[in-house]
Amino acid sequence: MRVVAGSFKGHRLRSPRRTTRPTLDRVREALFSMLGPLDGLSALDLYAGSGALGIEALSRGAASTVFVDSDAAAVRAIRENLERTSAEGTRVVRADALAFLRNAARHDDRWDLVFCDPPYRLAARLGEPLSRMLEPVLTPGARVVCESSYRQPLELDLPLDRERRYGDTRIAVYRRG
Repeated sequence: MRVVAGSFKGHRLRSPRRTTRPTLDRVREALFSMLGPLDGLSALDLYAGSGALGIEALSRGAASTVFVDSDAAAVRAIRENLERTSAEGTRVVRADALAFLRNAARHDDRWDLVFCDPPYRLAARLGEPLSRMLEPVLTPGARVVCESSYRQPLELDLPLDRERRYGDTRIAVYRRG
């Protein structure tokens, strides 16, 4: 797995040694083409795994990214990948995504771009709680990118901006009104 484009293009990224499902390079490339310029945006990478989505956002101009994963091996992999790229403007948090969002809302934290890439087996059950927890941490016009199985999609209660299918993978981009 590698960074596809931007200032970190070509850097190899390590995946944690657990049952992660890293986003394929070609899917990441298509996703970021859909998103367009990211200059100056603040990003949040939930269920971050290797951190590939958040690192790709930084590589393409995002000003900052917070990476959240509950798994210790994932957090180690994210930190190692950030070291490899010398990325700045980052914070890595080991926490449950929903608990993190609840705490972020209490502190008035806000993001312009959020990546949600939970384990496929959990995605269909997370739509309602994530919709409720994301709303207070999104800036006006913020986008939320969800990756899930096409058969059991992660669907949010936000306006759907775009949707694409890549094999069994569904990429949905939601936009806060």
